[in-house]
Amino acid sequence: MNENAELLAELETLCRERQAVILVHHYQPPEIQDLADFLGDSLGLSRQAAATDAEVIVFCGVHFMAETAKLLSPDKTVLMPEPRAGCPMADMVTPERLREFQAQYPDAPVVAYVNTTAAVKAESDICCTSANAPAVVRSLPEDQVIFVPDQYLADWVAKQVPVKEIVRYPGFCPTHIAIKPEEIIQLKQEHPRAAVVAHPECPPDLLALADAVRSTSGMVKFAGETEADEIIVVTEVGMLHQLKEKYPAKTFYGIGTAVCRNMKMTTLPKLVACLREMTGEITVPEEMAVRARRAVQRMVEIG
Repeated sequence: MNENAELLAELETLCRERQAVILVHHYQPPEIQDLADFLGDSLGLSRQAAATDAEVIVFCGVHFMAETAKLLSPDKTVLMPEPRAGCPMADMVTPERLREFQAQYPDAPVVAYVNTTAAVKAESDICCTSANAPAVVRSLPEDQVIFVPDQYLADWVAKQVPVKEIVRYPGFCPTHIAIKPEEIIQLKQEHPRAAVVAHPECPPDLLALADAVRSTSGMVKFAGETEADEIIVVTEVGMLHQLKEKYPAKTFYGIGTAVCRNMKMTTLPKLVACLREMTGEITVPEEMAVRARRAVQRMVEIG
């Protein structure tokens, strides 16, 4: 038995003994995605975490995602195989910076993208995902809304909800803004029949080249619904693995430079070690968790 086979056998035993489930984000390495009990976007996975009877949740993603799972599953043990895997965009806004920013617009409610820390969610009025952000903004009675931390998602939402004034916090996803329009144009020239789907964290010059703008979960739906049998996927390259698995008759082209280093920090040895030793536990202080959970639950109520 080779080392990988031994680790896989141990993982299966540990999951059974610990009553654990493995939750994996679309951007994780393919070999980690293949081990998932549940594969999806950050909020979908957190909902799965809350719904499962498992006592232990192993979250293969980045830190804010595991925190969100803990918010929705306070009685469960949430572990991360690599707790140092963070999100540069989430780190661009802190509670202190948010309070300073909000002081300029005291009457505007704060919409926090789910890609934020629990500490920032606790300072916010409501959360959103890239899929439901327009609906969340529409649900608020105020004409002016603060959106943190992704200015490009905020820009896209503003186009969907033109009746609202959206004040954009100056954050961004380094992986998405590193994609060059020339890369998409070249792929379109090479594959003229391909449809282009892009994530709304991309800057406007990238979205202008897309046939559709979708969240990660929305990209999976788009791939199944479009008549195109070739699709250019403008987001982190890990997204292609599930799309190819789910729709083998279609051909997908990714952006080779769109790699989130934090998402790629999870490995099989780290996954097994965290369950074996019960390390990498995610905790959120109760007072903070109560306020952050309220912002997440307000979003969930909207649907």
